[in-house]
Amino acid sequence: MKDLVQFLTEVDDKSVLEKRLKVLLTPNEINEMVSRLKIIALLDEGVPQRDIAKQLGVGIATVTRGSRALKELKEI
Repeated sequence: MKDLVQFLTEVDDKSVLEKRLKVLLTPNEINEMVSRLKIIALLDEGVPQRDIAKQLGVGIATVTRGSRALKELKEI
C-alpha cells in the first residue's frame, strides 16, 4: 500500500495523477470509485441510504459499505 500511496502522491500535477490512475485502473474500477465517492458525499449530507441506493442505482449493501467507509474517514 505504501508504494501505491507514494506513486499517487509524488506528483503535483492533477493531469499526471489522472494518467497514473488510468494506467492502474480499468474504466469499470474508475467508475466504481466515482460511485463510492458519490455515496460517501451523499451520506455525509445526510441523505438516507435507501434514497442513495435508488438515486445511484446501486444496492443497499453498497451504500452500507460506503457508510462504514465514511465512519472510518471521520475517525482519522
